[in-house]
Amino acid sequence: MAVVRRRPSRRWSGPFDPYDVRNPHHPRRRAHSSPGPSPRGQAHDHVPPAARPGRSPGRVGHPRRATAVRRPPRGDVRARGHGAGTRTPATTTREAHVQDAVALIEALEPAPVTLVGQSLGGHTAMLSAASHPRLVTSLILIEAGPAGPSPDLPAQIATWLDSWPIPFTSLEEAEAFLGHETWTRTLVRRDDGWHPTWDRTTIVDSVAELATTAYWEQRSRITCPTLLVQGEHGTMRPGEPSMMLTHRPRTQPVRVPDAAHDVHLDQPTRLHEAIAAFLRD
Repeated sequence: MAVVRRRPSRRWSGPFDPYDVRNPHHPRRRAHSSPGPSPRGQAHDHVPPAARPGRSPGRVGHPRRATAVRRPPRGDVRARGHGAGTRTPATTTREAHVQDAVALIEALEPAPVTLVGQSLGGHTAMLSAASHPRLVTSLILIEAGPAGPSPDLPAQIATWLDSWPIPFTSLEEAEAFLGHETWTRTLVRRDDGWHPTWDRTTIVDSVAELATTAYWEQRSRITCPTLLVQGEHGTMRPGEPSMMLTHRPRTQPVRVPDAAHDVHLDQPTRLHEAIAAFLRD
């Protein structure tokens, strides 16, 4: 989830991808002599930073990190249990994630801010805007909504994580399996190959409440303007976007062609254009 000032600069700096720790000691950066971004990463430099938890084109959503941006300064926070954050936090409840977001916003005064979130990061942004309206002036949800319950979600994510052929013998093998170079930045190198940094139980527990709960009531409490971005081949439930518009008429829908659940990776330029237009209004 990203926190952005309401009137950002014309050109955003920084990456638009998950788990980029932005330091020269990151394993992906050590693996390449070039100090600059990869060719695929260059496209992300034209998109405002936002939250995104892992990748899942064609699969169920996977929880992400959170990024905070303010001009100036800029902060960067991963969701608990993801990226460079605490690997096995004491709790992974939805409320705990919201409190993390609120603490971040309050640390980046002045509020209110624009929240941007994708997948579970978007769900956190939505709940934060619902419970702390004074802190949020506008909301951008990317492949995220209140629909539920989703009883099979924890098992689906567990099955997907278990399908990873760990360890990967190379970053190239990892990219071929995961589908985006960005996802290889979640890996660390050990003697026998490349391993993920996440803890399986923590990741699965992060979506436990989504298995039993719908969040339409919380969605109905949101008062700020909202941009809803859906990938043409995304994973939102049929009818969920239209119901969201019914519950909150101040919602602007955008459907991005040729994009799956990870719109920010599949169509970064189109996503940038949608976000920039929304923020200018």
